[in-house]
Amino acid sequence: MGGKLKLGFDNYAIRALGWKARQLIEYAASLGLDSILLSDPDVFESQSDRYLREIKSRADALGIEIQVGMLSICRGSKSFDPRRGTAEEQLKLTIRIAKTLGSPVARCVLGHVDDRKSAGGIEARIAETVKVLKQVRSYALESGVKIAVENHAGDMQSWELVTLIEEAGRDFVGATMDSGNATWALEDPLHNLEVLGPYALTTGIRDSALWDTPEGAMLQWTAMGEGLVDWKRYFKRFAELCPNTPVQLEIISGRPILIPYLEDGFWDAYPKARIREFMKFAALARSGSPRRPFVVPAGKNAKNAEQEFQKGELERSIRYCKDVLKLGLNA
Repeated sequence: MGGKLKLGFDNYAIRALGWKARQLIEYAASLGLDSILLSDPDVFESQSDRYLREIKSRADALGIEIQVGMLSICRGSKSFDPRRGTAEEQLKLTIRIAKTLGSPVARCVLGHVDDRKSAGGIEARIAETVKVLKQVRSYALESGVKIAVENHAGDMQSWELVTLIEEAGRDFVGATMDSGNATWALEDPLHNLEVLGPYALTTGIRDSALWDTPEGAMLQWTAMGEGLVDWKRYFKRFAELCPNTPVQLEIISGRPILIPYLEDGFWDAYPKARIREFMKFAALARSGSPRRPFVVPAGKNAKNAEQEFQKGELERSIRYCKDVLKLGLNA
């Protein structure tokens, strides 16, 4: 099951280490992985073609497939950073970097769950994002790089992301399918997979723990195999829907997120919520139990503790994926 799926990780999983592209690629190779998603433009020490070709050459020598990403391309999102240029400029730069590195995709995001409460709601932010995508369509097609928009930080449910992709143009836009962010958006990851799997160009995979609270539910991501997701079922279906899409682990453990769906006003941000889909999420929460958040041990340096924690969570997840799920070309 799943033995032919490529296995890798998103560098955000070990962000506390502050490593640059070359070190991240060599680390991926040392773990016997097949790919890496370099989702933070700051991991590149230069944007020159010469530097990028050197990085590609090293990755090729180690047998690591590179995928490239950035964050928000939505001007109206709280996540958008205008200091890096216009949305179109940032996206074109990411596409150029992707092409030079041999990445078939350029990952990007709309924004954050709080954007659902912004003027015009998530529909207005989707429209803004679609406009940006259409303005770089010819550039993307000429580059041979597809843009992979993520269901990110609870911003969009899977059906909303599909709407965005179809409106922009499926010929050059697909999905970054994030199983952890699915739960933040009130979705069962298995349902999210069914909807986004056919569109998935890359991924952000991690496990989720959920449990009921007086306000609604609490979400806390975990290492693979330590949450509520039935991964054997998930990857059996994954292999049917998107067999050529890498499994990029983006482990973000120990961070509790309150989802207060029982509080007044919560549903104002979800005017078109689908009750049957939400009930699958609610059932997951009912089946879970509370988890402890990550805290720095007494007397321990905070930075060192966070680095050790992130590295440990990722490496434990990789072992689970290789040993239990048989993911990876070399599993």
